[in-house]
Amino acid sequence: MMMKKIDTNQRKWYQIDATNCILGKLAVVAANILQGKNKKNFVRNQDCGDYLVITNAKNVKLSGNKATKEFWYNHSGYIGGLRKRSGKVMIEKYADELVTTAVKGMLPKNKLAKKMIKKLHVFKSEMNNKFKQQKFEILKSK
Repeated sequence: MMMKKIDTNQRKWYQIDATNCILGKLAVVAANILQGKNKKNFVRNQDCGDYLVITNAKNVKLSGNKATKEFWYNHSGYIGGLRKRSGKVMIEKYADELVTTAVKGMLPKNKLAKKMIKKLHVFKSEMNNKFKQQKFEILKSK
């Protein structure tokens, strides 16, 4: 059986401004770009997605009462190392981690997800000088 070979030179760079975007809808758009579902040569068993830069993650919104009633848990691995953070704290201090975790949850649970998540770059505010030279196709999330 012949497998389709994906040319990695065809990868594009996309940029999404997360200002006033709902976190879940932003994560769906980002996961589709990272998987390559927006391309005509999409294949499930290969990494054919594009690079994605998300800026202004601190301005993302949570729908409903998630900012006060929902909590994100993290464990350090040590005894008593459980950390519990509310949605408000996550947006203020750890906005890039919040967006990355949401997008990672939308990706398939397999070996390709590690390759896909490496193509995601999230910034709390404007992007740094590392990516300023890239030519971006700017997307708008709802």
